[in-house]
Amino acid sequence: MKKIKTDICVIGGGSGGLSVASGAVQMGAKVVLIEAGEMGGDCLNYGCVPSKALLSAAKQAHLMRKGGAGVAGVTPQVDYAATMEHVQAAIGTIAPHDSQERFEELGCTVIRAFAKFTSPTTVQAGDTEITARRFVVSTGSRAFIPPIDGLDAVPYLTNESLWAQRQAPKHLLVLGGGPIGMEMAQAHRRLGCEVTVIDAMEALGRDDPEAANVVKAALRGEGVTILENAPAVLVSGTAGDITVQLKDSTEVKGTDLLVAVGRIANTDNLDLEKGEVDRTRAGVKVDASLRSSNKRVYAIGDAAGGMQFTHVAGYHAGVLIRSMLFGLPAKAATHHIPRATYTDPELGQVGLTEAEAREIHGDALTVSRAEISGNDRAITTGRAGGGGFIKVMIVKNRPVGVTIAGPDAGELISFWALAVSAKLKIGQIAGMVAPYPTLMELNKRAAGAYFTPKLFDNPRVKTVVKLVQRFLP
Repeated sequence: MKKIKTDICVIGGGSGGLSVASGAVQMGAKVVLIEAGEMGGDCLNYGCVPSKALLSAAKQAHLMRKGGAGVAGVTPQVDYAATMEHVQAAIGTIAPHDSQERFEELGCTVIRAFAKFTSPTTVQAGDTEITARRFVVSTGSRAFIPPIDGLDAVPYLTNESLWAQRQAPKHLLVLGGGPIGMEMAQAHRRLGCEVTVIDAMEALGRDDPEAANVVKAALRGEGVTILENAPAVLVSGTAGDITVQLKDSTEVKGTDLLVAVGRIANTDNLDLEKGEVDRTRAGVKVDASLRSSNKRVYAIGDAAGGMQFTHVAGYHAGVLIRSMLFGLPAKAATHHIPRATYTDPELGQVGLTEAEAREIHGDALTVSRAEISGNDRAITTGRAGGGGFIKVMIVKNRPVGVTIAGPDAGELISFWALAVSAKLKIGQIAGMVAPYPTLMELNKRAAGAYFTPKLFDNPRVKTVVKLVQRFLP
């Protein structure tokens, strides 16, 4: 048995673990990085990167069909296999940045094996025992497979196995109407597949209902069937002929099945109990500083049982760098973390939704909004339809939450993530000058709308203006 002593042992080579490892080793710490699967983790290999590459290809097909002002639409010739090769090319372009070779060049000791705790201070990976001053569990998550009768006997896809497909599904059944399910539903519909989404509750149920309805209407308009409040109770069939029976006895038939009902943290095979690390069903149990019940062990990203986003794992890595390397107090927060769903139109959210803000702040809440239909850039580019909007939840002159449904919402929401994080006043945002014409003007207009009734519908303001006009030389 080989034995290594190190300052920091990172378990999991996904986005969060790689950020901790690269930051720590470049600032002088000894680092061991353990990864049994693909370097880069779920985001690079099975999640964000491949899904956005597929969505991009699907959008090209959609734009060809749609055409434009004075430009006739045409029927695109879709090569599904070539599209999936485009996905792999995108992964391959990014992969060197996350590779074992790069991290070894940085100075990390990289071990490609499964890790298990053997004591509160040691981990075993393959034939190596690692003793570390600090451990970071960053093992990510995997697709949750619901306990539906018959599902284990039927061939199904997850976000991991989907990318190996080279033949387009004739009729794709998507079990789950969350962001992953809805993104893949729209992508496959645009690539020429029939698609049915089945959700036990409301599709996009975590999002603001008004915003979610904008997206659902768009997908239905493109031909995606969305069945809501329709729990699946039985799955049967064989490859190419799959039937999902719903609670009301309705049967939905398709050729392929994608399971996208949620994710579960990869913490169950680490022998955490031997490391004296407590965990819940959601993941490792951590405090605000991301430290577990064992003061030597931290958890970040999906493994920490909170918000499951790549950028959260990166944010967590920064929190740990401050605390582990410099001994500075650092705690993770969630109020300023944005999220986006990359359907077309997109959804963006940071902070509280309107319903959450009303429940917490009551009458102190003001909701200010602007419609996509009134934005000149959206009009000139043919993207002003569909009922998109931005609404800002404001308390004591500061935004506490923002919802965007419309084109490039995932980009626009970043501005508001900064505003919420920096505790900017709404007047500062309204005073911003945005280039014309841009979608960014929506942010300014939504902020400015907060002052509209205070200025234009206020008798006192009108009285003051009249007096000034009378006496001003």
